[in-house]
Amino acid sequence: MTDFGDSFAPPPPQGKDDKELQEFLFVEKQKAQFNAQIHEFNDFCWDKCVEKPGSKLDSKTETCLTNCVDRFIDVSLLITNRFAQLLQKSGGV
Repeated sequence: MTDFGDSFAPPPPQGKDDKELQEFLFVEKQKAQFNAQIHEFNDFCWDKCVEKPGSKLDSKTETCLTNCVDRFIDVSLLITNRFAQLLQKSGGV
């Protein structure tokens, strides 16, 4: 009996296609890492600020959440700018 093994697998990309694929995978990996960081930060902020969920936020919880949102925006901008710098250095932009 003949063993076909990987004969039905597509050939590995070469040349320009390989570079484009690698760049695409790099960008997608960065997006996934960014989203993971967002979720981790949201979990941290919720655990830190919300002691017991209720129908209304008290002023302490509201202030804490506001500060968390402000820090989230700061971190998001920092990460976005860093990714842009990395892309420029790699020649992606």
